[in-house]
Amino acid sequence: MNELLTCCIHHRSNRTTRGPVYVHSLECRASIGYSENSMSNTQRIAILPGDAIGPEIMAQAVRVFEVLSEHRDLCFELIEAPFGAAAYFEHGHAFPEETKTICDSVDAILKGPVGLSHEDSAKIPVEEQPERGAILPLRARYDTFANFRPITLSRDMAHFSPLKSEIIGDGIDILLIRELVGGLYFGEKQRGINNDGKRFVRESLDYDEELVRRVLVVGFEQARARKGVLHNIHKSNVLMSSVFWNEILDEVHADYAEVEVKHMLVDAAATALCLNPGQFDVMVMENMFGDILSDQGGGILGSLGLMPSACLGPDKAYYEPSHGSAPDIAGQNIANPYSMIGSVAMMLEMSFGMVDESKAVWNAMKSVFEAGYTTADLASVNSETDVVTTDVFGDKVMAAITSELKR
Repeated sequence: MNELLTCCIHHRSNRTTRGPVYVHSLECRASIGYSENSMSNTQRIAILPGDAIGPEIMAQAVRVFEVLSEHRDLCFELIEAPFGAAAYFEHGHAFPEETKTICDSVDAILKGPVGLSHEDSAKIPVEEQPERGAILPLRARYDTFANFRPITLSRDMAHFSPLKSEIIGDGIDILLIRELVGGLYFGEKQRGINNDGKRFVRESLDYDEELVRRVLVVGFEQARARKGVLHNIHKSNVLMSSVFWNEILDEVHADYAEVEVKHMLVDAAATALCLNPGQFDVMVMENMFGDILSDQGGGILGSLGLMPSACLGPDKAYYEPSHGSAPDIAGQNIANPYSMIGSVAMMLEMSFGMVDESKAVWNAMKSVFEAGYTTADLASVNSETDVVTTDVFGDKVMAAITSELKR
């Protein structure tokens, strides 16, 4: 059964705009499915809790909609649906037809992490394992080509990072934009026996110029709105796909002459993220490079648990943590919900245009961390932080959001 929760409490308020974190120019809105009318009606959201810690952190994230409804003239309709390994065991498919129908009907999708341990995943047919059977089909269905992965850490939260304080400086603020529906992950795949009787595997890395161009436009738009610098990450000294990517980038750059482009090989970028992350602002790259470097971004922050993300398509977007489902800590009430709640903050701004409400959520989470609270999954051995449960951390964030909204 699908669970339906409608949060709709009316309260008059005068909205003020402090300025978005993510730019929505008319061109960019057309590219990523921003709704001009999204502020006027009930926002319908599909809730896909996922596997392992997914339901635990999702339970905290959906509380944000309840708090917003109590203090703003806003209405949210939340529809829960099965997705991932749990969906396979219950329905025979990782992305069931009923879930597709629900996702088709909503304004945005909030997805928890999916997947099981290596041993438990082996119990699921390869084609139905959550990554292949759920995540990739979700991306393909809604053509979510632009993946926003903010890598941010304030100076006051520097204790989470393994990097030295002199490297972190005043903090880390990077927007990594990953192309999400092309490349190796979506290319043709073949396994078999060759003429010599040996097993082989073959996968193709496929891009056409439109796939590349549209994500580069998003990258340039973000760079122009921020510091005017775009780092283009590639491997053109080896891969013809990167040569092609760079050719399209040069064409797009002609429309954004005010943006400085800095080219960097992907292996050099991996090193630079550790040694000097402050040099980066907006980074754009193809699918697999973005998958790897964004995880490294989580590493320099101290945990992938500090990285929410947005996956944007022409007509619909879904939002998810960048991390996995952490089955080793599931059920212990110790997983930090930051990335799940942060994904809600990104949804509020990028799908619904609720800039002030989004900022209130970000400020609230930052204030809880800066007050010295964390969860066991993020706490270091020598940390002086106050370790609390997932539920208690959520309580503190909701209280802080309420305080932000009353200002």
